[in-house]
Amino acid sequence: METLSFLMDGFAVALQPENLMFALLGAFLGTLIGALPGLGPANGVAILIPLAFTLGLRPETALIMLTAVYAGAMYGGRISSILLNIPGDEPAMMTCLDGYPMAKKGKAAEALAISAIASFMGSLIATIGLILLAPILARFALTFGPAEYFALFLLAFATLGGITGKNPMKTVVAAAIGLMIATVGIDNTGVQRFTFGTLELYEGVDFIIAIVGLFAISELLFFIEDKAGGGKEKMTVNKLKLSFSDIRGIMPSCFRGGVLGFIAGVLPGAGASLGSFIGYTLEKKVVGKKGYFGEGDPRGVAGPEAGNNGASSGALVPMLTLGVPGSGTTAVLLALLISMNITPGPLMFTQNADIVWGVIAALLIGNFLLLVLNIPLVGIFVKLLSVPPMYLLPIVTMVAFVGIYSISNTTFDLYFMVAFGVAGYIFRKLEIPLVPIILGLLLGPEMEKNLRHALDISDGDWTVLWESGLAIGLWVFAGLGLILPYIIGPILRRRMNSAVKEMPTSD
Repeated sequence: METLSFLMDGFAVALQPENLMFALLGAFLGTLIGALPGLGPANGVAILIPLAFTLGLRPETALIMLTAVYAGAMYGGRISSILLNIPGDEPAMMTCLDGYPMAKKGKAAEALAISAIASFMGSLIATIGLILLAPILARFALTFGPAEYFALFLLAFATLGGITGKNPMKTVVAAAIGLMIATVGIDNTGVQRFTFGTLELYEGVDFIIAIVGLFAISELLFFIEDKAGGGKEKMTVNKLKLSFSDIRGIMPSCFRGGVLGFIAGVLPGAGASLGSFIGYTLEKKVVGKKGYFGEGDPRGVAGPEAGNNGASSGALVPMLTLGVPGSGTTAVLLALLISMNITPGPLMFTQNADIVWGVIAALLIGNFLLLVLNIPLVGIFVKLLSVPPMYLLPIVTMVAFVGIYSISNTTFDLYFMVAFGVAGYIFRKLEIPLVPIILGLLLGPEMEKNLRHALDISDGDWTVLWESGLAIGLWVFAGLGLILPYIIGPILRRRMNSAVKEMPTSD
């Protein structure tokens, strides 16, 4: 009953005209960003963070808008997958397997509508799971001491391999770079570290500058390098002919995919890619010989779409309750909260209850907005796919520079952002993932603070870090999180690659 009361308060926040308007704007922009191949939700949220500062949005309004961008980008990734056979991001890859064959058969509108319905169902199931699970997990996290929090942060770093899916050593290097950047500034004892006498570095490196530089500016540099002048070929979408029996036929797939996706999202490091993969493979096993997967089976679109959208909402659970991001995009959202002096974690549910429950209520509203937007407006999104990047680049650049300048009104931050952009470009060329760098930058200060606190309490006795049963459990999970992704990951990638080989080639 208490949860229901908090949720009603959240609806009171989410239904404010300003918040509703920015949720709608975020859903539209997120869908557009998700439809553009290669950008993905993490880049989309990073690119639009400066917009929140430029407009001077309140914390709850900014978070509602960017969460809507996140959800919209997960929806939008299916558009290019189905129409162009080009996944908008990795989780949308499984949608190509049956979505594109449906489009080739003249059922593009049906495939897009099915994916929108499945995305809605997956997000709705996961949001309900978030409402039920998050308060319980937050209350449990209140029992954490500094030693337990230190172990929790280690768990977050240990599961980075699952989030990035990259070379383990490069992931470790990236996390180390992030932790090194986090030490810049004046520490708790008043000692300057790596400031080099520069006044602007005394307070450390601003998360937002690093994120916009690493993601948005590096993306611009890649666009420039590729000289992507021409847009995608314009696609035609047939008139929608989706019956009630068709919708009823995909409902079990949507439910199974949504539940599995939510579980994958709650587990730090699992992510939407796993959600979409298991959503698709489960459907093949359940339907069996009755299906025609790979040839345009609607259930082959519904399963992975429900899975990846369920995982995206599920990833908000560890971020809001523990302050540990469950995906690359939630790491970017975590930075936004910290930059607004809001500390994600169990206390957020008491100190900033209006923001937490406002965002959860906005997720529910946003799912309905996205469903309403995506089916009738899909023709517009299809046409926007043909807009050459040469016209989009100046807009993205302007938003990034104006937004960063509006934070501190200093040109130093602009130079710093460009420097991070160049660094991000080099890292991506070397296949060093960016998410661990951001996570190290975000969690480094809190990790150090909890380590110092634990050692102060124990008079420097390091055994305090694994003294309690809870801390031991977290250390064990951290060890498993470090090892398992590199055992399961290659198996998962091999299966995904074999599935991709079955993917029909675009004409």
